[in-house]
Amino acid sequence: MSSSRLHAARGPAGAALLDLATGRWTALDPIAATLLDLPAAAPERAAAIKDATARWAATGADPDRVRADLTRAAAELDRLRAGRPVHYLPAGPPPTVRSVSTARPALRDRATAGIGLACALLFLTALPIRHVVTAAHLAARLPGRPARVQGADAVLAAVRSAGTWWPGRVACLEESLACHLAAALTGRRLQWVLGARFAPHAAHAWVEADRHVIGQDEHDRLWPYLPILTVGDSNG
Repeated sequence: MSSSRLHAARGPAGAALLDLATGRWTALDPIAATLLDLPAAAPERAAAIKDATARWAATGADPDRVRADLTRAAAELDRLRAGRPVHYLPAGPPPTVRSVSTARPALRDRATAGIGLACALLFLTALPIRHVVTAAHLAARLPGRPARVQGADAVLAAVRSAGTWWPGRVACLEESLACHLAAALTGRRLQWVLGARFAPHAAHAWVEADRHVIGQDEHDRLWPYLPILTVGDSNG
């Protein structure tokens, strides 16, 4: 996977881009999202902007403002892409979202959770995100089987238990990467996912097993998120 690749996903409310070269997220409104595949040649580009302007004007939008917004957004996207490819994650059926498990982690899971969390914190502190993603891909190649929901719950419970001993930040990015790494150390593979949502825009990271999003707090996270980058098995 190219470390300079742009990862993107589209939804009804717009699109989101993750630049692996910088770790920067960019949110695009529905108008700007239509420009993701804008032609490079000037005549085709002008025609595409004209067509997009007409479509939005037909919905009641001010054509002059739409045209100006599209022209500005196109220039910003050109600077962001700088000739690099954009990788679109294929849309799939929405996963089932599971709430936080109250299961008590086993001793083996506690031990590997501590190692996984330490590695995740070290990677995210010392490495650019593109190298962190590379490390996650390497972990996904370790021998093992796709984790099942109960096993994934146990890994997450162990990571959260280990996180109580860490005085710093253990948010979704650190926690999910720690789960991915800890599971790999015990011969289980979890899918690590980076994604975004709109209205309000926010980035998020999580793990999945058997098409289940593992361990989300229903009170402070709203779904659905659009997955933009995935590492590991899809588990069906």
